[in-house]
Amino acid sequence: MSPASPQVAQPSIDPVAGGARRPLKSRDTHWARTLASRLARLGVSPNAISLFSVGGAALAGAAFIAAAFAASPWQRSGLYVLAVVGIQSRLLCNLLDGMVAVEHGKASATGEIYNDLPDRFADVIVFAAVGYCAGGAVGISLGWAAALMAVLTAYVRVLGKSIGGQTRFIGPMAKQHRMALLTAASLLAAVLAHWNGDRHVLAATLAVVIAGCAVTIVRRLRLTTSDLKAKQGTHR
Repeated sequence: MSPASPQVAQPSIDPVAGGARRPLKSRDTHWARTLASRLARLGVSPNAISLFSVGGAALAGAAFIAAAFAASPWQRSGLYVLAVVGIQSRLLCNLLDGMVAVEHGKASATGEIYNDLPDRFADVIVFAAVGYCAGGAVGISLGWAAALMAVLTAYVRVLGKSIGGQTRFIGPMAKQHRMALLTAASLLAAVLAHWNGDRHVLAATLAVVIAGCAVTIVRRLRLTTSDLKAKQGTHR
């Protein structure tokens, strides 16, 4: 994949749930369609795939926490690479659950709950763990702040939809952007671990996530406000 692929111009409409789907170019790749088809034939439910995404986040979180206690730079490097595997596994599950639900008609009445709630746990697990890995009071505070901002970013998206606006997946720090940034930072940290620069990279990344989420929240709120005003105008 690249599970962290950038957005395309317009969101597609989910014919089952009636809402917008996160626009991902990787959804149209041959390997993704093949894998989704196989999972559907095996009877794996979209809800189960959504829950598996928390497992990927837990793997990443455990790797970051372990890296905080690893004495050897080689150990830290290996753990950062393992964290990347966890992050990408999470994104892969996020891709496949929707494909199995929509393209293969496996959607359920509780699908929207499973599609969104596990992601919020995953965000908290990953970013809090990165904060502890970054270390110190500043690193830990940044980790929890990034987790909070990630959850608020998603909340604003869901709120906009619930009150009659469009579903906004725009960034600059939507989920795939956050995970792409953290993936790149983890790989850089794996290299810089040999010069004790890894924790500085992770702390700086958390700060960027926080700032980017703040911008994303403002952008989504402004667009939702515009949606509602336009909707109000058409009913006058």
